[in-house]
Amino acid sequence: MDKISFTGSTAVGKHILEVAAQRVARVSLELGGKSAAIVLDDADADEAVARIAGEVTMNSGQVCAALTRMIVPRARTGEYAERLAEAVGRVRVGDPFEPGVQMGPLAMARQLDRVQGYIAKGSAEGAKLVAGGGRPSQLNRGHFIEPTVFADVDPTMTIAREEIFGPVASVIGHDGPEDAVRIANDSRYGLHGAVFTQDLDLAYDIARQVRTGSVGHNMRVIDWQMPFGGFKESGLGREGGVEGFRQYLETKTVYVARPPARLTTGAS
Repeated sequence: MDKISFTGSTAVGKHILEVAAQRVARVSLELGGKSAAIVLDDADADEAVARIAGEVTMNSGQVCAALTRMIVPRARTGEYAERLAEAVGRVRVGDPFEPGVQMGPLAMARQLDRVQGYIAKGSAEGAKLVAGGGRPSQLNRGHFIEPTVFADVDPTMTIAREEIFGPVASVIGHDGPEDAVRIANDSRYGLHGAVFTQDLDLAYDIARQVRTGSVGHNMRVIDWQMPFGGFKESGLGREGGVEGFRQYLETKTVYVARPPARLTTGAS
């Protein structure tokens, strides 16, 4: 095998990298994430909250590039947390085959246990639970968990640093754009991110400073005609676009005295 391509958890990706290193096999890895949504003072609050609510609940939060860290102006952390809590509280959780249901269960029992463990740890470390945190009252079986929002989250807390892979969002305060970038970059992951502001030029400047493989303006954007992948422990290489295709090619140089006939006559 000349090349290994893997999409999955960072832990498994590290193991694959170790094994591949023993025979110097080429590897591309698309791994975990803890993506940040930087919300600036001039952002459209309604749009930002709606987008993040969708991030928290899409595929029950089991999305590697989901924007699960909402980094907002410190003076407005309570406001944003309350608004996000209201938004996810309106999401209908249940059997995804039933009309009107917006969020289904987690993939398996051990994932439910993992998410519940992170929720418990968030409360134990001092974060304020403002929405969700438990099983929906109307569902007494299945791997269901309510969309969950924590406020007063410090960037050093476990829920702000580790990939939960469930419908859990952390609202974190920042003291201006520079501080927001610092918080966003203070992570072992670097998969995706977003900047919420009305100022496109400022969004671009901040996006250049955020150490992630891709950054969206006022939303999470993934276009498979463009390269996608992460920095740091979010992976190696890229998927999609010309850059993704090149991951499967190797450059070879052949030296000859003159061009071979097949290259000058047009023969195949």
